[in-house]
Amino acid sequence: MTRPGPLVTPSEVTEMDLQQSTGLPRTPGGRHVFAAWAAADIVSVVGSRIASLAIPWFVLTTTGSAEQTGAVVMAQLAPMVVTKALAGPVLDRVGPARAAPWLDTASSLTAFCIPALHATQHLSAATLLFLAATLGTLRGPADAAKYALVPDVAHVAQQPMERVTGIAGTTERLASSAAVAGGGWLIAAMGGPGAIVVTAVGFAGSAALLALVVRPSIAAPGIAETSKGPAAGLRSYVRDLADGGSFVRREPVLRAIAMMTAVTNMIDQAWIAVLVPVWAVHHQYGSDTVGTILGTMTGAAIIGSLAAAGLGPRMPRLATYSAGYLIAGLPRYLVFALDLDLPVILTVLAIAGIGSGVLNPIISAVQFERTPTSAVSRVSSLMTATAWMLMPFGGFLGAKLLGCLGLSAALTTLGTVYLAATLAPLIRPSFRAISHRPCEASDGGERTDNVAPRPA
Repeated sequence: MTRPGPLVTPSEVTEMDLQQSTGLPRTPGGRHVFAAWAAADIVSVVGSRIASLAIPWFVLTTTGSAEQTGAVVMAQLAPMVVTKALAGPVLDRVGPARAAPWLDTASSLTAFCIPALHATQHLSAATLLFLAATLGTLRGPADAAKYALVPDVAHVAQQPMERVTGIAGTTERLASSAAVAGGGWLIAAMGGPGAIVVTAVGFAGSAALLALVVRPSIAAPGIAETSKGPAAGLRSYVRDLADGGSFVRREPVLRAIAMMTAVTNMIDQAWIAVLVPVWAVHHQYGSDTVGTILGTMTGAAIIGSLAAAGLGPRMPRLATYSAGYLIAGLPRYLVFALDLDLPVILTVLAIAGIGSGVLNPIISAVQFERTPTSAVSRVSSLMTATAWMLMPFGGFLGAKLLGCLGLSAALTTLGTVYLAATLAPLIRPSFRAISHRPCEASDGGERTDNVAPRPA
């Protein structure tokens, strides 16, 4: 049942309005909960980004094989995508706030095994692949659980959804920028396995913050954690999974966004994991330069995320979304393909980063505005898994194009395909719904019409 009354924009909502619309008093310490959740996300992102840079670089520099580098990237990403998609119903039943600390703890222990085995000279190529796959298996549901907490955190903090997703995007970009820039120097100083110690510490810190601060607040009286109790068997699990898929299919804008990002994420993965490192090696640069290149883009993306956080409710969503993709895409592939000087490349990457920074806050807000509270984990997991489903093949795609066409032609080809994908919002009618803020739950369920619209 939908509560009556028009949907107000976040900028028009006062604190008194929030309390009246939600029926709940403002949660004490709500900002502290948001800060703890954001901090957990930051340290987790730092760990993940360093691992994503350290492991492929370790393989590339020890084997000299772009194909083996692509294989280890796929070993980590493939199970991550699969488990992210399949974990949704379990997270909805167990509750993402309960599951996230345990998953981060297991991730920390798995990551720590890599430097530990390397120190004892027991880290074979097969063992590294196994540990990368195990880490990916854990990171899928761990990241999905933290992402599924966004509506609850926004609800507790009584903040507009676009502000929460914008600030979260800013902190994630900041963490990514620090991780990839600092990670390059860290790898140069400590080696790949040594740098993964930081990954293990990051996951452990995230687990502590979620368990000690976020989880107790989400489960406080009057704050309903998304949970249905223990899983009720395989048949119920399959039904819940199917319900999540049906919901995404009934929302053309969500389906269109997921498919578009699936293509662009695959191309970006080829660029990050294979083409940029190979370009750096070809020009006799080290991992520190790779870190500077990636850090420049992610660092500049902070500006875009801050803009989305501060101006999001007033920005035209579709125009901003389309412009962000166009700026973030083709130009950065061309500067590498044309073999321009490093300062020029960094300038273009900074501009591209600003464009990319506005994307995730918009995507997250559109998704959470349309998703029933009881299905947040399922829908967000399926959406992310769909967007990531081609990423495991990105490394192989980059390596194959590199072998067949050479570096410059491979970059030009991928940039052209990226441009074609980013034109979709200007052509397909389904993307027009990005600009619409629904005032009713799409499944007819009860909706909490507050600053963080959460269909329930």
